[in-house]
Amino acid sequence: MGLRGLTPRADEAGHRHATWLELFLDIIFVYALAAVVARLGNEPSPSPTAVLAVIGLFVVIQWAWLGQVYYDTRFDPDDALHRLLVLVALIGAGAMTLGVDEVPESVLLPVGYLIVRGVLLLLYLRARPTSPMARMVTTIYLIGFGSGWLIWLVSLPAPTELRPGLWIVAMVIELSTPWVGARWLNRWPVDNRHLPERIGQFTIIVLGSALASLLFAVPDHPGPHMILTAGLAFVIPAAVWWVYTTFVTTRLLQSRLRGGQAYSFLHIPLGGALLLLGWALGQVVRLVDDNAARLPLELRLLLGASMVVWTLCGLALYWLWTRPSRARLAISAYGVLSVSLITATVHRPRVMLSLLALAVVGYAVLLSRRLTQAGAANRTPEE
Repeated sequence: MGLRGLTPRADEAGHRHATWLELFLDIIFVYALAAVVARLGNEPSPSPTAVLAVIGLFVVIQWAWLGQVYYDTRFDPDDALHRLLVLVALIGAGAMTLGVDEVPESVLLPVGYLIVRGVLLLLYLRARPTSPMARMVTTIYLIGFGSGWLIWLVSLPAPTELRPGLWIVAMVIELSTPWVGARWLNRWPVDNRHLPERIGQFTIIVLGSALASLLFAVPDHPGPHMILTAGLAFVIPAAVWWVYTTFVTTRLLQSRLRGGQAYSFLHIPLGGALLLLGWALGQVVRLVDDNAARLPLELRLLLGASMVVWTLCGLALYWLWTRPSRARLAISAYGVLSVSLITATVHRPRVMLSLLALAVVGYAVLLSRRLTQAGAANRTPEE
């Protein structure tokens, strides 16, 4: 039942990479994200309640995934018992996926979450005796995550109208745990290659879900104008991908992750923004296919807000490495102002997409050059 060692397997260069089991776990969360965004439906004017529900569900899904990542980056023996327990967690993730559409009436989502987090608690109990450092880290997680788990459990027999409130309380406790225990967790830093790699993989999964929302909006046998419209819409997530992968590959934060709290938490609003961005772009494409003359205000606000949040999260991630220069702040200001002005003032779908694509590509070019220069300056001679 115990672990034989503390060090996860590494390659010949001593680097920790994602295992096949971790990648297998990601597959279920692909479907979970699709189920979350499907709750918005095809109505181009989503209600604030629907948007908030999608954001809340996304946080629950990503947090369930992040918990396993943090365990894997410090332990992950990849032995038979570990694999069996993670496979049980996969069943829980599947239940969460099936239950997304019917919350809060259905108990599938909370039951699935209880399974996923229950497995995580068992994994930490298993790792606890391996060293004094492991006992310190696992104690923090077991107390915080265990408290949240009990509240999720109490929500099962609770009246339907009370369940969301209990879930929010539980999530606040769990989300605050890494910050409350940061003083002790930072004594055992996360793997500075494995964690960014895994979070980056999840971000790419979210971008894939965004692209799926866009592609599914394109009608069968599209004409030249629709192909052009879809191409303009595709440019936006492609530019997002370009900027993000440039940032990750420069490894600016490699020596500054410590416990990884700020890095991973900034990816929660970033991922949620990308998920909503893909859905909003899909709705724009649908309205073009319907020959709509104007875009609804709600859709334009959602589109602009998602891109502004992505831009600000990118700036915050850069700030974890060093204080931004005036040029870096100017690039971010350009991104925020251009997107805000376009989505607020331009009503025609094709015109807005064209201007938005130009603005985002310009932002991506400027920022990628700055990131590449910063990465080259930060690189050690051995690299």
